[in-house]
Amino acid sequence: MDFLLRLIDFALSRQEQVLEGLAQHTWYVITVLVTAGFFAIVAGVVTRRSTVAKELALAIASVFLTIPALALYVIFIPLVGLGFAPSFIALFLYSLLPILRNTITGLDGIDPGILDAAKGMGLSPIQVLIKVELPLAWPVILAGIRVSSMLTVGIASLATLVAGGGLGDFIKSGLARLPLPNSLESIWLGTLLCLVLALVIDVVLQALRAATISKGIR
Repeated sequence: MDFLLRLIDFALSRQEQVLEGLAQHTWYVITVLVTAGFFAIVAGVVTRRSTVAKELALAIASVFLTIPALALYVIFIPLVGLGFAPSFIALFLYSLLPILRNTITGLDGIDPGILDAAKGMGLSPIQVLIKVELPLAWPVILAGIRVSSMLTVGIASLATLVAGGGLGDFIKSGLARLPLPNSLESIWLGTLLCLVLALVIDVVLQALRAATISKGIR
């Protein structure tokens, strides 16, 4: 109980830092999900007719997940410097695979009979894609976006190591000052705020799912 009170007092005494860290962390998640989501969905659509192209795209996206997170942050520093840029690039590359895999899975899972019926109604290939394929695959794609969002929230904590800011600043500061006063509070605050942010983002995506997927598909 004493530690909890100290943690609350620590957070309240640093409200400006907390808000700034939350804003930076949230901005990473939003920009990465929008950019990676667009790129991965386009890649899934472009490669959907070719097994070789799909496997190649998945293999390339999978490679990025085999690189240690810190190394992926650091290797871009000579090219783009410190701060937001290397952090964004690393998070973008890490978040591609779940969205791309689910896009391909969702599109592959559509009943061919439905596509034939759509073509029989006179729809062009573009109309079939926009009005039939993507709406039917959207629930699976959105599930991939949710996975990527959780991945991004966690790995974004490492952005502090390349001067990228975010909630990782609290964790890094606490670790650097152990076992001095407020060091554990700083670590716990950064960790708990990441958990809260992840839960909030997941709730938002759940609401998006309810708003964009018809009851028939659900």
